[in-house]
Amino acid sequence: MEKRLYPISEEFFNEKINPLIVSFYSAAGRPQKINNYQVFCAALYVLRTGNPWRDLPEVYGYWHSVYLRFKKGSDRGLWWMVLQELQRLKVVTINFVMADSTTMKVHRHGGGLKGGFKRRVET
Repeated sequence: MEKRLYPISEEFFNEKINPLIVSFYSAAGRPQKINNYQVFCAALYVLRTGNPWRDLPEVYGYWHSVYLRFKKGSDRGLWWMVLQELQRLKVVTINFVMADSTTMKVHRHGGGLKGGFKRRVET
């Protein structure tokens, strides 16, 4: 496997991350065609490259299936829980940066509507 497409080893994933993912879902339903390792690495690929899901390499499987698995986990809070657990185990370090509009410089024309503001005159 190529290191660029699979940045973590499958052994590490099966030892640290997969038990968290498996415990989050029930075993009911039909078996998945794409395994958790592929979904996790595909999500890392999209986050790293900024590519749209439609441009996901075929080695991860059909892009829409991968996206739906990622979105389902994201809606349930799975990925946030995985990050918290990895930080608790001191496997990763997560730094948060909060920014709002008072810290960002925007061009003076960047804050208004197209065409400008039209004042309504009451008669």
